[in-house]
Amino acid sequence: MANQKDSIDVEIFGQTYKIRGDADEKQIRKLADYVDAKMREIVEATATVDTLKVAILASLNIADEYFQLKNSYRRVEDEARERVEKYQDSLEEILKTSS
Repeated sequence: MANQKDSIDVEIFGQTYKIRGDADEKQIRKLADYVDAKMREIVEATATVDTLKVAILASLNIADEYFQLKNSYRRVEDEARERVEKYQDSLEEILKTSS
């Protein structure tokens, strides 16, 4: 079980949170800074001051980025799989004709 020394204080949108997790402190701070930056971007773009609305809009923005990256990864993975299959078929054909 995590103890007090495993807790990291981070500031997000003017609020301090104690975070515990398996990630190292540097990674947790990086994530907190990213969320903070997204929330501040939302405030600048919408002039919304309701913290809950800002948090929800930032969460949606981050989720959108995540799904775009996930889709890009799938496309790259599919393209790589197709190339491997093509090269494998070509190699098999070459091996058949050379034997």
